[in-house]
Amino acid sequence: MNEPLAERLRPKKLEDYISQSHLVGKKGILTQHIKRGLIPSIIFWGPPGIGKTTLANIIALESERPFYTLSAINSGVKDIRDVINKAKQSVGLFTAKNPILFIDEIHRFSKSQQDSLLQAVEKGWVTLIGATTENPSFEVISALLSRCQVYTLNSFNKNDLESLLRRAISKDEHLSKKSIKLQETNALLRFSGGDARKLLNIFELIVNSFVNKEIIITDDIVLEMIQNDTIRYDKSGDQHYDIISAFIKSIRGSDPNASVYWLARMIQGGEDVKFIARRMIILASEDIGNANPTALVIANNTFQAVSCVGNPESRIILSQCAIYLACSEKSNSAYIAINKAQQKVEETGNLSVPLKIRNASTKLMKELGYGENYKYAHNFNNNFADQEFMPESIKGLKFYKPGNNSRENVQREFLKKNWKDKYNY
Repeated sequence: MNEPLAERLRPKKLEDYISQSHLVGKKGILTQHIKRGLIPSIIFWGPPGIGKTTLANIIALESERPFYTLSAINSGVKDIRDVINKAKQSVGLFTAKNPILFIDEIHRFSKSQQDSLLQAVEKGWVTLIGATTENPSFEVISALLSRCQVYTLNSFNKNDLESLLRRAISKDEHLSKKSIKLQETNALLRFSGGDARKLLNIFELIVNSFVNKEIIITDDIVLEMIQNDTIRYDKSGDQHYDIISAFIKSIRGSDPNASVYWLARMIQGGEDVKFIARRMIILASEDIGNANPTALVIANNTFQAVSCVGNPESRIILSQCAIYLACSEKSNSAYIAINKAQQKVEETGNLSVPLKIRNASTKLMKELGYGENYKYAHNFNNNFADQEFMPESIKGLKFYKPGNNSRENVQREFLKKNWKDKYNY
């Protein structure tokens, strides 16, 4: 029994696939594609261990298409061309349907490698299915992205993962012969981090460690066994999300030493330097914002720099940025403001734009009152004119509240000076 449990339990049919009902439910978009026999090129985006590869295999099986697979980790342009040539030759020999080419971790392909896929996708020689844990908008070239549908796969919830465990106990040819009682699952779920593959393989590791006939799984047993065998299940970046979380929280908490420590952990673990830099761009706006607008400039320049420089020198640039961000004043006022504004949009829908601030681009629009009584700010003292810009039904609402720091205190005084009572924070 050399094949891991996660592989043995991999579903072969759409009806056995757990979760992602928005894609594979009765009315799911992929279900409809398969029924019609029209499979577009697709990018699956989601965290590890949620079934991207499995879904690609099922699509190929249920649509009865030849299936070719490459891994972006160890494939080059020559490998891509070889597979495309095989795919072209298979059309007409075995099937009238174009083959599926599945590329795992497509975000690791360089621009030239992605470019080599364009003609095959454009001509329909292959239907491309790519899998990525990274945002395709950043990691997949726009020419290829425009030829694909991007479908997001959601993380498994607790019920999904417990269903997988119950299926393993009842359906797996080896585990079904054992007497297994799943008494508690919290520790298993916590160690798996939502990764179904990791969950099943940890579960098998624990089950196989029992010598007695009756196996009772409790949180205490899981904790004891996992702590004694950490290296066996956590040796290839499985702490990815925990460590990036620790890194971000350390910067947010203004601790440069912890920030550099967690940065070092990620670098030593082989983390993608662009992923780290991208997260610092987000933090620079979400957690620092207008308390220090330069933070966003530095974080963005860091991303550009590490994209050009690469390893090992990128570590120095990342360290400089992380320390700068950690030592910067903090404010989440911009983050809170957009959240409040979006919530209000959801509540009120598409409110009409006030006539006076509409664009009067035609004679008819002018006759209808577009732009009428609008005050051009630069025609007034201090380049400011007191007027209402919000829709009538929500006028006076405040989404932005300046943070308590030197820069935003200046903004607060500016708003109070011009808007008087309206912006009296």
